Amino acid sequence: MKPKKVRELLATYYDQNRNNKLDKGEFLIFDIGRDAEKIGSFFGDPRPERAQITIYNPTKPIYRQGQRFLIGRVEPEENEQSRLMFFEEFEGVWRLVDEAPVLGLQDPFHVENVQGWHIIGGVQTVYRQDASLGYRTVFYRYESSIQELIENQTITPPFAVGPENMKDIRLIQLPTGQIGLFTRPQGGEAGLGKIAYIEIKRLEDLESSIPKANIIKNQFHDDEWGGVNELHLLKNGKIGVLGHIAHFDDSVRHYYAMAFVFDPRTKRATHMEILTTADDFPSIKPKRSQLGKVIFSGGLVRNEDGSADLYVGIGDIASGRIRIHDPFLKYEQNV
Repeated sequence: MKPKKVRELLATYYDQNRNNKLDKGEFLIFDIGRDAEKIGSFFGDPRPERAQITIYNPTKPIYRQGQRFLIGRVEPEENEQSRLMFFEEFEGVWRLVDEAPVLGLQDPFHVENVQGWHIIGGVQTVYRQDASLGYRTVFYRYESSIQELIENQTITPPFAVGPENMKDIRLIQLPTGQIGLFTRPQGGEAGLGKIAYIEIKRLEDLESSIPKANIIKNQFHDDEWGGVNELHLLKNGKIGVLGHIAHFDDSVRHYYAMAFVFDPRTKRATHMEILTTADDFPSIKPKRSQLGKVIFSGGLVRNEDGSADLYVGIGDIASGRIRIHDPFLKYEQNV
């Protein structure tokens, strides 16, 4: 099975799957007015009116101890000095959660119930010795409350840190008790960035196992790349993968939300399918000129009626939601 290029996936999407949407895409509404000074202080400026704050690449809503909240990437419009902050929904509007932890990371993710833990992570930017900017994925964990991430008014240390220059590391609890671990190596066989997989026995093995993952065959052409954003365990034991695929058009980068299904027993994956594009949302100017149409998958809520709510980042500047048909349901039909 040869990999399909972005243009082929888009052609299928426009020809067959565009009617997959049940509603028009909409922006999430964040009310940060009452917390503007507090938010501004995390960026070294207590006067937030001097910078437009953007919130994008959100997780899907998380339910914990009676609260419904999500994690968003918060930063001034003019730079990428990011913080991950928690927002709670009130009548369709998201507001900052009081006293919640604030993490100095980008592109948040949240993983439920892995060997008794809930995992929160994101991308940490680091300066190398030559002053160039690198990055790595950082993992925190808690048992019942996000407040466990705060101890003596400081953030607790991460329990694991990924290799330098690797994003999109995700994990999931398997019925066997093992942990399915997806990574995104780059260079060599991995090219600009491909998806790899390995199974581990314990969370304590996470950090050392990341470089050992094997690339999933026939997924990306060498001039394209992508990664995993969220994982769903299906009724048949297979893994529904929510991710993104990207390519260059001249020097402009385009990103699309995609999904596929991976069988951990055979180590084979279905073809990817595009779920939504930036054209499905109200027009918005991307944060940087080198960005074109950008959708970054955040999380997918699978509903009982066969629909799914997809939460995304748009143009590196806004957060959105769109209701689509559940992309994984057809793989569970005969279970």
